[in-house]
Amino acid sequence: MKKIIKDRKDIAFYIILYPLPMHKEAYDKSKAIMCEKSLALLEDAFDRKHLPKPKCETKVIDENIELAKKLNIDGTPALILPDGSLISGYLEAEKIINLIDKK
Repeated sequence: MKKIIKDRKDIAFYIILYPLPMHKEAYDKSKAIMCEKSLALLEDAFDRKHLPKPKCETKVIDENIELAKKLNIDGTPALILPDGSLISGYLEAEKIINLIDKK
């Protein structure tokens, strides 16, 4: 994402936290990030650093999990392109740009 937005100011990403059940700490980490509304904590999570416990009550993560179920998203990363198509799994930046530019 960083590579794409560095070069393409016309592309934006909306990150929706979707903790997978197989990652036992992901749910609390996601809640902590949402409570703090912190990109720094998101970066720390990606770097597998320790995150503080959530400091608020939020339903956002549970709502994200339900949304993922409705959209048949069962893994991460998952991209939903502007035309609504779903791409599952990791893609190189150039491939993502090509998919967006084709739409």
